[in-house]
Amino acid sequence: MLADVMEHANVPAINALLRTWTRNGQPLPTGLPKGLHDFIEYARQLPSWTDRGRLASAFEFNKKRGTYLGVLYAFDSGMMSTVIPHEARAVYYSRGGSHLKERIAKTAKLGYDIGTVNAYAPDGEMIVTCVKTRIIHAAVRHLLPQSPYWPKGVTPISQDDPMVTWHSLPTSIMRTLTAWNIPIPMAESDGYLHSWQLAGHLLGIRDEYIPASWDQAEAQARQVLDPILAPTAEGNNLADLLLNLGADLDLTLLSRPILGAFTRFVLGDKTADWLAIPREPVWSPLLEFSWGPFLAVREGILSAIPPAEDAYWMFDEFLRQFALWYVAELRMPLSIEIPQTNR
Repeated sequence: MLADVMEHANVPAINALLRTWTRNGQPLPTGLPKGLHDFIEYARQLPSWTDRGRLASAFEFNKKRGTYLGVLYAFDSGMMSTVIPHEARAVYYSRGGSHLKERIAKTAKLGYDIGTVNAYAPDGEMIVTCVKTRIIHAAVRHLLPQSPYWPKGVTPISQDDPMVTWHSLPTSIMRTLTAWNIPIPMAESDGYLHSWQLAGHLLGIRDEYIPASWDQAEAQARQVLDPILAPTAEGNNLADLLLNLGADLDLTLLSRPILGAFTRFVLGDKTADWLAIPREPVWSPLLEFSWGPFLAVREGILSAIPPAEDAYWMFDEFLRQFALWYVAELRMPLSIEIPQTNR
């Protein structure tokens, strides 16, 4: 359907119309091609298994940990995507590879929208973000095989790929929070899973593939995510660009060393070595020995700060500066639109 739209319709005009559709419950703009209009109306419907109570618990989860989650979506999930070979190559050779900051902002919007109190409500934006992302995936599936750099006979963003990406988001983040010994009430953990189950459905993943529990998610990730992680030239290039984000945040505090050290701390030595990220002599040991107690204080587990006040101030400032950048990026005009070219 989208291939036909891209070949025979006025894509810039369609993007201009879609730019006005921003809220979940908002009627679609008039003038869209009928096939696209009908697809969006179908794709925007929440499944019958949507549970508003579990979504309320998801908001509690996000509200308590919003600062950490913004960083993790960028440097756990985001950096992990650079060692998922199929995804790294799809990003690199599509338009997103040459407009990486814009693509990062769109990914950040997904993480931001899912954490809002009204994410799936009529006045929220998560359904719109998911459906527009699904449309972009269809466009990339049509465009990338036309690139001379894309392997012949390989389908970009097949049904398997969004499931792998899904695990690089909630499953990976839950693994990290567990490794950090963050105590999460069962209802909040379940709610967070449910919010991402709905996201998976809206992104076009078939319901039977979406994990029903964290145990299922972990078992599935061991099958479809962990074994395929590997370095590629394209992924290393994208990772290098991601690490240079510090230049846009704060040249002194959030520079390449702390972003690299945080990536090594979260994803481990093997992945960091694949990406040629050096072990930082200051930040790496600081994170290893002080991050856990810092989070324990933030979570209320420890009532007193152990003797590392300078490190704690730097961690707080790191999270604060990143959050400021994260929110500032989302306040900029950002429209998820149908691409017309590859890289």
